[in-house]
Amino acid sequence: MCSLPISAEAVVFDCDGLLVNTEACWTVAETAIFAAHGHPFGPEQKALVIGRTVEAAGEAMAQYLGRPGAGAELAANLLERVRKELSRGAAALPGAAELVRACRAAVPIAVASNSPRELLDAALWSVGLADCFTHSFAADEVRSPKPAPELYLTACEALGVAPKRSVAFEDSATGIASARAAGLYVAVVPSLSGAGLDHDWLGTSLAERELLDWARQLGDGTVR
Repeated sequence: MCSLPISAEAVVFDCDGLLVNTEACWTVAETAIFAAHGHPFGPEQKALVIGRTVEAAGEAMAQYLGRPGAGAELAANLLERVRKELSRGAAALPGAAELVRACRAAVPIAVASNSPRELLDAALWSVGLADCFTHSFAADEVRSPKPAPELYLTACEALGVAPKRSVAFEDSATGIASARAAGLYVAVVPSLSGAGLDHDWLGTSLAERELLDWARQLGDGTVR
């Protein structure tokens, strides 16, 4: 049985690595940047950048690669590489479309992403989910993106629902910290290891049957 509350009045989704398999695009870009500096790129390095904004990832890479002051340059390089990879398209992650549509049929939903607007829109359009969301919020549209709570607070305010009555779906520690700081319940399908991640529900896929059953019990079933 799903441990998420069926009394929830709104659902807010992360995008990258949660709804859309854009992490593959990011990993190709990140691997190339690390390789150009003579470093391998594996789970340890991925953990440094996953879930971060482009700018924060650039700073993390600069520190790891021993290039202080090069954060902005590396961030620009990363953005350009990800833009190129994403232009080829990305796939929806298993269960994402079904869960989004089931939640949307019951309660207000939104996206809160640490990607810039251009990449968020490209990701959602690439998998046919853009029309499912009347509200979406990107990192470059708030003063303090994840792990600060502003993205989730902004989403809940737009939906007219208190954070404590809302559920966030996340895949990274950065996103989890943001949602938790905002006061939402947190469901997690980790892109990396789930060990030690804060959560109210933890699973391996959005396609898990208990999630869809939970979503169908939300609200009164009226499309909004």
